[in-house]
Amino acid sequence: MGVAGQQVVVGLDVGGTSCNATVLTAAGEFLVDQMFETPSRVTEGPAIALDVLAQALAQVLTSTGIPLAAVAAVGLDTPGPASPDGVLSTRGATNFGDPAWHGFDFRGGLAERLALPVIYLNDANAAALYAHQVHFGLLAPERSSVAAVVGTGLGGGLVDRGQVVTGVAGQAGELGHVHIPMTGLLAEDQPVPRCNCGFQGDAESVASLTGIVNNLLPYWLTRYPDHDLAKVTPVREAAKQVRRYAEKGDRLALQIFEQQAIALGRLFTIVANMTDPHAYFVGGGVVEAAPHFRDWFLATVREHTVLRDEQAAVVEFALVPHRDMAGARGAALAAWSAVASAG
Repeated sequence: MGVAGQQVVVGLDVGGTSCNATVLTAAGEFLVDQMFETPSRVTEGPAIALDVLAQALAQVLTSTGIPLAAVAAVGLDTPGPASPDGVLSTRGATNFGDPAWHGFDFRGGLAERLALPVIYLNDANAAALYAHQVHFGLLAPERSSVAAVVGTGLGGGLVDRGQVVTGVAGQAGELGHVHIPMTGLLAEDQPVPRCNCGFQGDAESVASLTGIVNNLLPYWLTRYPDHDLAKVTPVREAAKQVRRYAEKGDRLALQIFEQQAIALGRLFTIVANMTDPHAYFVGGGVVEAAPHFRDWFLATVREHTVLRDEQAAVVEFALVPHRDMAGARGAALAAWSAVASAG
């Protein structure tokens, strides 16, 4: 289904286990309508990972019938922390713990490997950009939004007038490590959650899979010692099953997700007093949940987002669409924006 005589961009979303690719035309059409995955092999270091990305690019072009000569640029997203230009932190990034990744110029390395311009965003920013564009359409350049993406950690993204806000060091929108009030969120005897970053009581310590593993599930199992999940080991495997129980109305599981939703509401309350956006997006595994559960979860987030009357009358709450494809698609949108600006 190639597009003859037309330039395209390719979006590459790189995670700890897999890489997803997409192709976007100048007309705004995504030529890949489902996941197009290959193993990322990032644990084997930068050289192998760059080769994998080159192969992913070739494979998605073959699948869509697009010649390499038609590719104007490549959009790349990876987990952070990283600079706005795609240099990973000197301590590495999420799932990029091998010392060879520390301080690695991912964008520059891929551009050299592909001999193509590469535009970089972190994965949460890419998902935020895609959600913004899909939700607002032609009005996207006139609108602002904030997105919180619940995964292994809690990613975030800020979009202003259709453009991702990255900040001078690439740390803008790192919502997971914003401290939120815990009074009224935690049960009376519940310990203050601790984040892997070393903070206590930040948003990620509650609203993430890691938060469930380290903090929420261990506590709630003390309240429900006979629960089926108490028999599942290790605790990370039990945590992955919590959403399935919540969808069935299980009390323990719903209390965990209620705490996560309250945490996101309190996080959005803080953001509302900083950026005052048009829309708040929630992404992550909740997007793939049963409709009745995800509607309840989003409604609970909204209930606990304290807004002024003037704000509440005009803002919107929505889910990040196409969860697993949002990163690659957002990276592709960023690449097209760069191509258009250069032209």
